[in-house]
Amino acid sequence: MFTWYRKLSNNMKGILLAGLASVSWGIAGVITQFVSQNESIPASWFLSARTTGAGLILILASAIIYRGRIFDIFKSWKSIGILICYGLFGLAANMGSFYVSIQTGNAAATTILQYLAPLFIVIGGFIFQRRKPVKMDLVVFVIAIIGVVLSITKGDLSQLSIPLDSFLWGLVTGVTAALYVVLPRPLGKTNPPIVVMGWGTLIASLAFNLNHPVWKDVPPLSAGAILGVLGIIFFGTLLTFSTLIYASRFTSSENISLMDALQPVSTFILSVIFFKESLSLAEVVGAIMVIIAIYLLQYTQRHEDIAQQKQ
Repeated sequence: MFTWYRKLSNNMKGILLAGLASVSWGIAGVITQFVSQNESIPASWFLSARTTGAGLILILASAIIYRGRIFDIFKSWKSIGILICYGLFGLAANMGSFYVSIQTGNAAATTILQYLAPLFIVIGGFIFQRRKPVKMDLVVFVIAIIGVVLSITKGDLSQLSIPLDSFLWGLVTGVTAALYVVLPRPLGKTNPPIVVMGWGTLIASLAFNLNHPVWKDVPPLSAGAILGVLGIIFFGTLLTFSTLIYASRFTSSENISLMDALQPVSTFILSVIFFKESLSLAEVVGAIMVIIAIYLLQYTQRHEDIAQQKQ
C-alpha cells in the first residue's frame, strides 16, 4: 500500500512528513473551533482534559522509548526552572490563548496570528538581546502587518472581522508560540524532544488542573464533543509531534520550517468547507502576505546562520 512512499528519497519523505505535521495542526485548529463553539465546552475544563491526556501519553511513550533517561531532565535546578517556564509560559499560555481566541473568533484568524511567532522571536531578540534587525526584517515586518490588517478587517479598516478580544488573544497566541519555540532550546540539546514536551505538557496540566480539576464539573459531552477532544489530542499533539520527529531524520530544519505554511492554508480551506465561512479577497491576500513574510524571515535567518558558521 505504501510502496510509493518507500521509493521516495529521504529528503522527500521528510518534506511530506513535515507537511503532514503542519496540516495536522490546521486540522486541530478547526476541531478546536467545533469543540469551543458548536459544543460550547468551557475553556477551563477542556484545557485540563487536553493537557492531562496528551501529557500522560507523551510521558508513557517516552518511558517506553527512553526508559530511565526521561528523568535526566531533573538533574539540575537550571533545567528544572527552564522546564517549568516552558510548561507554564510556553505550552499552557499558548494552548489557553489559542482556545480562547478561537472560541470568541475563528480558527482561520487565530492561526494567522499564531503564525507570526517567528516575527515575535525577532522582536524579542531586539528588545532583550539588543540584536539589531537587518533591513529584510523591517521589510518582513511591514508585509506581515499589512497582511494581518487585511486578514482581520477583510479590507474594511473601519471594523474588525473578529471580536477585539479574539484578536488580542490571537496576538498572545503568537507571542506564546514564540516562547514555545525559544524556551525549550537549552533542554533539547541534552534531552529527547518528546521527553521535554511530555514533561512540559504535564506541568501545563498541573497548572490547568489547579484551576479546574478535570474530574470536577465535567460538562455534558456528546459523542461529537468526545471525538473532538480526542481528535485535538491526536492531531494537535501526538500526530504532529511524532511526524516532526521522523521528518527531522530525513530532511533539514529549513525544509521543515518551509512546510509550516501549510498550517494556515489548511485551516483556511477546512474552515470554508466545514463552517461555510466565506473568505473575502482581502482575507486571502492578507493570509498570503503573512505566509510570504514569515517565509522570507526564515529564509534570511537560515542564510545568516550559514554565513556565521562559515566564519
